[in-house]
Amino acid sequence: MRFKDRTEAGQKLARALARYRHLPGVVYPLPRGGVVLGVEIARYLQMPLDLIIPRKIGHPRNPEYAIGAVTETGEMICNEREIARVDPHWLEQRVALERQEARRRREQYLGTNEPVAVTGKLAILVDDGIATGLTMRAAIAEVKRRRPASVVVAIPVSPKDTAELLAREVDAVVGLDITDFYWGAVGAYYEQFAQVTDEEVMDLLQRQQSRDDHD
Repeated sequence: MRFKDRTEAGQKLARALARYRHLPGVVYPLPRGGVVLGVEIARYLQMPLDLIIPRKIGHPRNPEYAIGAVTETGEMICNEREIARVDPHWLEQRVALERQEARRRREQYLGTNEPVAVTGKLAILVDDGIATGLTMRAAIAEVKRRRPASVVVAIPVSPKDTAELLAREVDAVVGLDITDFYWGAVGAYYEQFAQVTDEEVMDLLQRQQSRDDHD
C-alpha cells in the first residue's frame, strides 16, 4: 500500500479508528511527521490532541540506525545488544542531549500549555510509520505514566514483527499495512514524504487548537 502523502494516510487511518469515535480520549502524534496524521485523526474522532515527544538514539557510526529512544523524562528503551557495544560515556551524553531536545520541542510547539488529562481515558499514539519501533515503545512507556484506561497505537505501515512486539505492550495496534515484506524505509510507502518542519508542526497545532476552541 502506498499513500499520496501524510494527510491521506491520516484520513485513511482515522477511518480505521472509527470504533473509537466519541469515546473520551486523547490523540498523541509523534513529532514531527506524526502530527500531520494526528490532526486528521483528532478531527475525525473528535478528540483533543497533545504530544508525546520521543527522540531516537542513533548509532554513533550510523545515526540513522536507532539503538535506543528516550522521552523528556521516561526511561530509555533500547536494543540491548547494540547498547552494550557503544561507549557508556558517549551514550550518557547522547541521552542527555536528546532529552534536552525533547523538552525544547515541547516548549516550542506547545509553550506553557499543560498536558491534556488522559487519566482513565483512551490514549491513541500516532506516527507516520514504524521501522524498529523503539521511538514508539518509548512513547508507550511515557503515556502509560499518565494512567490512561487503555492505549492504542495507530500507524499506516509497520513490519509485522514490530507490530506484534508493540501489541504486547498496548491494548491494540491499528495499522493499514502490517507486512512481512517491509520495504526498508517508511518513506518508501509515500509518494510525497518531505521532512515536516517545526513551523509546519506549530501551524498544524494552532489550527487544531482554533478548531477545538470553536467546537
